[in-house]
Amino acid sequence: MNKSFLIMLAAVSSGTAWAADFVDTARVISSTPIYERVSEPKQECWNETVSSTGVVTKSAPVEERSIGGALIGGVVGGVVGNQVGQGTGNTVATAAGAIAGAIIGDRVANPSNQQAQQISQVPQTRQEQHCRQVENYRDVVRGYNVTYRYNGKDVSTRMSSQPGDTVQVSVGVVGDTSSGSDVRDYRR
Repeated sequence: MNKSFLIMLAAVSSGTAWAADFVDTARVISSTPIYERVSEPKQECWNETVSSTGVVTKSAPVEERSIGGALIGGVVGGVVGNQVGQGTGNTVATAAGAIAGAIIGDRVANPSNQQAQQISQVPQTRQEQHCRQVENYRDVVRGYNVTYRYNGKDVSTRMSSQPGDTVQVSVGVVGDTSSGSDVRDYRR
């Protein structure tokens, strides 16, 4: 035999009233949202104009060199060198004076740019992006504490959504247990 049938037969034979579960409506007395503070970090970025001094290098223009200074310097140096010394020393002094005079005369006639490049400091601006992490909080409704009245009794529970003016309640009827027998429904 069926197990449910045996339980029902036992309930009827013991004089206990038996009924199935049913759904009824109860009036909501209060409904309070349950808030949870949630952190939602976000990144905040902005651009800044930054000034700095930059180095600009330009090549100096190439100028034509004059050989007049070297010639005049060589002649003057040779004459001065010839005045120094006698014999073979005189010849060496004349040659050395001519070479030194040519170098000095060339430098006087053609002052050289010590650097073949011109270097200058120029202010420069550029955009730089800066970012930082900012904590952002917001309140999120995680449910509702609800109190409803059913059959003259106030019942409090937690619900996941706003219930409205009424809620449906599941009602189970338990038989009269005054006779001492305790009948339970073991249906699965």
